[in-house]
Amino acid sequence: MTTKLDQARNVLARANRIIANEGVLDAFGHVSMRHPTDPGRYLLSRSRAPELVQPDDILEFTLDSQPVKSTDFRLYGERVIHGGIYQARSDVNAVCHHHAPSILPFCISGMDLKPVYHLGATLGEKVPLWDARDEFGDTTLIVAKPEEGASLARALGENWIVLMRRHGATVAGISLEELTFRTIYTARNAALQIQAHMLGLVSPLNRAETRLAGEYNLRPGPVMRAWEYWNARLDKAEGGGAQVRKRAPRKSGSRRTKKRRR
Repeated sequence: MTTKLDQARNVLARANRIIANEGVLDAFGHVSMRHPTDPGRYLLSRSRAPELVQPDDILEFTLDSQPVKSTDFRLYGERVIHGGIYQARSDVNAVCHHHAPSILPFCISGMDLKPVYHLGATLGEKVPLWDARDEFGDTTLIVAKPEEGASLARALGENWIVLMRRHGATVAGISLEELTFRTIYTARNAALQIQAHMLGLVSPLNRAETRLAGEYNLRPGPVMRAWEYWNARLDKAEGGGAQVRKRAPRKSGSRRTKKRRR
């Protein structure tokens, strides 16, 4: 019998692979969702490239980002990004952290990321920029400490995406499907903004247009239309490869070697 947790693991694994298939995630980055029946937990893959994530890779974590069950598998070092946001925002049920090439120029330059077309309105009216140096000085740029995750969550505030100086972006959503929609289209918006700057003056959406277009495009109809499309593209891209990915080795080195934590 398929449980809600089984279904959640399956859809979360697909969301990882969809966002990778659409060019936002690569070997790094990760997607999580709040536990379907326990809001005090969330689901996240073991440390693995998102394109390879399968349902049995998905583990349960407390909001303090500790695994519910002891495991020898390597875990994402930056899982505190997810736990920090779930603790701070009860309305958030899915989170993605990524380093999309279209987003990174904004993280490096500090230029404001603005909605420049209707689907980009899912950015919201404000995109804050968080700089780890402000509170923590020189770091590895990996958000691995609970206090760093909490700081990032504060910077996100009531917004839906936060840029991370010299690092990447973290995106939040009310549902996993909405998160996928926002993650993909905000990365495309960033690419369009850069291209438009090359041509001349950029005319972004104003506040009212951002609110109206954002609400319109985040209705269930558009979100599920895109979700169905991306699932079909994923199935076509994977072909018979899904089973090969599922059989990929889950441990490096000898079977007796425990995973180092990253």
